[in-house]
Amino acid sequence: MAIKRSKRYKQAVALLEKGKRYPLKDAIALLKKLPTGKSDETVELTFNLGVDPRQSDQMVRGTVALPHGSGKKVRVLVFATGKAASEAKEAGADYVGFEDLIKQVSGGFQDFDVAVATPEAMSEVRKLGKVLGPRGLMPNPKTGTVTDDAAKAVRECKAGRVEFKIDKTSNISVVCGKASFDEVKLLENTSAVLAAITRAKPSTSKGQYIKTCVLASTYSPGIAVDAGSVTAN
Repeated sequence: MAIKRSKRYKQAVALLEKGKRYPLKDAIALLKKLPTGKSDETVELTFNLGVDPRQSDQMVRGTVALPHGSGKKVRVLVFATGKAASEAKEAGADYVGFEDLIKQVSGGFQDFDVAVATPEAMSEVRKLGKVLGPRGLMPNPKTGTVTDDAAKAVRECKAGRVEFKIDKTSNISVVCGKASFDEVKLLENTSAVLAAITRAKPSTSKGQYIKTCVLASTYSPGIAVDAGSVTAN
């Protein structure tokens, strides 16, 4: 069944050169020229990587601190007690608690974007695996969301730290900001994402690592980014 595209989408496609892979800077400049809607769309980079996510030693996962933030208000929930809980509240966490908060989340509470936990709290938080896991919200030491310094994690998440994780089809989509960001901010944010994805390359990965890279906003067509320019960044 053919997908119906909006007039704005078709106008945007007409500005793209079919089959061309654009240098990153040119791709951003082109994205800024595409017709926009009323909402401030989210900009993302999507990668297809030359790894096998079925192999545990080829999992690609991590975090990246965007120099200019994601443009999104991030709601942070912290599982902690005592001093760590107090410091997390002072750092700006939206929800802080332990047993009562675990019950809330277990009961369906989902009004948050990032979950952080202290190592001590994880003994109970692990029971939320079936609830948080499918949403990609389970605290994990590899992404800095299981830490003794919960306050630092809260500040970083609020400032624009985003997580990324490869899916079953070897794809990763990472938020890079908003369509309203100027070209310099988008270039610096996307460069930070590219560097983070490159650093996350598994040592067991062979051959071409970044197979494809596409830049797009929420409702725009994807702009193919030249793999060479990605590697250069």
